[in-house]
Formats: sequence, structure tokens, C-alpha cells
Amino acid sequence: MSSSPFAFPEFNGATRRLILANLVAYFALLVSQVAAPDVAVWISGHLTFHPYPFLHGWIWQPLTYSFVHIGIIGTLFELLSLWFLAGFLENWHSASWLTGLYAASVLGTAAAALAIYAGSGTLGYSLAPIALYGCFGGIFGLLAAIGDLYGDVQFVLFPLPMGIKAKYLVAIYALISVAMLFGQERMYAFAQLGGALAGLLFVHLAPRRGPSFVLSESWYGMRNRYYRWKRRRAARKFEVYMRSQGQTVRFDGNGKRIDGNSDDKTRWN
Repeated sequence: MSSSPFAFPEFNGATRRLILANLVAYFALLVSQVAAPDVAVWISGHLTFHPYPFLHGWIWQPLTYSFVHIGIIGTLFELLSLWFLAGFLENWHSASWLTGLYAASVLGTAAAALAIYAGSGTLGYSLAPIALYGCFGGIFGLLAAIGDLYGDVQFVLFPLPMGIKAKYLVAIYALISVAMLFGQERMYAFAQLGGALAGLLFVHLAPRRGPSFVLSESWYGMRNRYYRWKRRRAARKFEVYMRSQGQTVRFDGNGKRIDGNSDDKTRWN
């Protein structure tokens, strides 16, 4: 895997669900801006991520801010990037893994913005908080994951007729964000880096089959442990009953009969 032409991946799976969810949110806000501007402002204020309101109970904002898009050009760029990067990753990973990576990157972006906001107050210098909106955090996490997993893949820089390896593209974006830390939008830049870091942590720490696989395995494990407990309990009751009948039977820790008659077909298997 050394090169990749400039062509968008198939529009299906988790990639399609993410893009459609963002499109629906964008047009819903757009319609509300035309029909009821005051309502649109109220919705945007409640759904975008603001550190201070979040610390005072608006706990939904670390997720909802990613569905707020302002401006058709920026939204188009974000969604095309999301389509390209998510579609590329979904060719090699499951839909649940991709969804988990995107969600972790979005949450990591908000966590980084919150951290620099709280740290600025602790260190005694004023940092003007800015509202986070858009799915840039998730996109940055996807890009970091591609650079880490598929660093030698070359992407064509549209509209320029030249390619660049994924790991170098990630390095360029990271350097731009680091440079922005010295400007007026340092919270935005730090949040981007937080999204990239969250994406990298997810790649290295999360299970390859996605969080849903872990949850399902945990559920089946709990269910199996419950059934084994019931079997052991029934075995103990059976031992008591057989003793009351003047016979002795024994069972192991899994509820299997362990008396000497190994050919007894009536024993529990």
C-alpha cells in the first residue's frame, strides 16, 4: 500500500451515517435561521461547546458541538474531508471501530479545549474562550489515525497535481496547529491537537473490532458467568438431596460430576 489516487471512497456504512447526520443537522439549523433567527441563535448557543456552561451542567456539548456547522464553504470542506478520510479507514476497519475513533476524537477535542481554558485560569493569564463547532476535531483524529497506521500512503493534493505521504500531511497540520498556539485562536489550535491525540490513543488502546465488540463480549461473559453460577448452585442442591437419600455425589467448581464412574452417561457434561 504505497499510493492512493484522488478518488472518494464508497458512500456507505458508518461513513454515510456520519455525513448524513451532519447534513441533517446543518440544514435543520439553516432552516431555523430563516424561519426563526432567535431560535437558531438559541440552538447554536446551547449545542456549541463553551467551557464555562459545560462546567455548570451543559454536559451534552462535547458531542453536540460537532453537528453545528456555520457557513456553506467550511461545511462543504469538512464533510468532503470526513467522507474521504472516514471512507478510507472503513475499507480496512469495521464500522464500529470507525465510529468509536470519530467519537473519541470529537470528545478529545472538547477535552483539550476545556483543559487549556481551565489551565489558563489556574496559571493566572486571561484566555478568551471561543465556541467550538463543526466536526474538525473528528476529522483531525481520523487524519492522525491514517498517518499512524498508513503513513506511507500517498494522497493527491487537489487541485495540485502532486502527492504527499499521509505521515507528512499529518506533520504539516500538526505544525500549523502548534504555530496557532501563539496566536489569538490558541484554544482552537489546542483543541485540534487534542482531537489528534485522542485519535492516536484510540488506535493504540481500543480493540481492533471496535467498542461494540467489547461491550457484546462483556455482556456474553457476564451471561455465561451467571449460567455457571446457576449450575454450581444446582449442583450443591443436588449434593444435599443425594445425601438425604444416603448417596454421595461430588461436583467440581464448574458443576460437573467428578465421581469415579467416568462411564456414567447420566453425569453432567
